[in-house]
Amino acid sequence: MTEPTRPTVLIVEDEILIRESLASHLDDAGFQVLQAEDGEHPCSLLRTARDRIDWLFTDIRLPGGIDGWRLAEEFRRAHPFRPVVYATAFREEWPQQVPGSIFLRKPYRPAQVVAAFRRLTHDMDAIAPH
Repeated sequence: MTEPTRPTVLIVEDEILIRESLASHLDDAGFQVLQAEDGEHPCSLLRTARDRIDWLFTDIRLPGGIDGWRLAEEFRRAHPFRPVVYATAFREEWPQQVPGSIFLRKPYRPAQVVAAFRRLTHDMDAIAPH
């Protein structure tokens, strides 16, 4: 009997302590986790390994030339209707959101992120064809 595949979450967060804490909590909750500190590498990863990444958690403001909005656009090429979990410490308008996306203002608790992905995974499982 094979073990069920754990959904993979790509965490893109430039603050290392936040990123590692989120990764630990999500791993403990049964998710596989990929991590990145800026938008450059994850953007190419989303192009080349898009089927391996089930969910995206991204800070909106990231160092370098690629922000969270752009990462979400790349993620949506593989998953056009799948929500994204965004985080920011800044007040912003949300013009580019995918319906159902979740926005968390910093500071937030890792448990909030885990709960968001559990809910999103459950919602996707409920509408997936069997």
